[in-house]
Amino acid sequence: MDEELREGFEVQLAAGDLAVTRRDVELLSAIDAHGSIHAAASALGRSYAHAQRRIVALEEALGPLTERQRGGSGGGGSALTETARELTGRFGRLETAFSGLTAVERTVLEGTVIERTGELGVVQTEIGRLRALVPPEGEAVEVSIRADAVTLTAPSESPDEDGTSARNRFSGTVTGITEGETVATVSVDAGGETPLSALVTRSSLERLGLDSGTEVVVSFKATATRATPLSALSEG
Repeated sequence: MDEELREGFEVQLAAGDLAVTRRDVELLSAIDAHGSIHAAASALGRSYAHAQRRIVALEEALGPLTERQRGGSGGGGSALTETARELTGRFGRLETAFSGLTAVERTVLEGTVIERTGELGVVQTEIGRLRALVPPEGEAVEVSIRADAVTLTAPSESPDEDGTSARNRFSGTVTGITEGETVATVSVDAGGETPLSALVTRSSLERLGLDSGTEVVVSFKATATRATPLSALSEG
């Protein structure tokens, strides 16, 4: 009975009276991959009119999800906004939470708090400075980054720093991929001895064309990054 219930469960995100579903995320991902709503609908075997209406409905609830480009040598098209990318990433993490995984891999880095404003601060680590929830300034800390809080993008698609709420951004190279049935853990060399881990859906893995040696941009929010004093860990 439990297995039958799991097979019938569908992840949804509430947006007012609207429910964002797997079909919506597939449509957005196809727009990202094919460059237009028309091409996305064709690739998915859906009606262009229905796809267009669905995008309009989603945008009325969530704000702009596509940036429409008219004319030009390529004939125009559509690209995803940062809002759309955050939506698809959040949906993927929600699916992961319900996929039966009992533990999510973490990247652990040691560093020193060099700045602090309220609960947030800057930690100097082996891969550079990163923003995190921190203890008082000057403390030696261990920084923990959940793999499901990390987003991977192609360098050409990475938004400007001012255009995203993910304040931690590092360029790196994929060094390994462990694939599961619905998700994959990607290891990225960001310049330190410790690789960064990111949890992505299989569709994102294919859309980004990830493989060993692929260059990517790793990003994650300061509020998803927590620093714990090493002194507290040794006492425990």
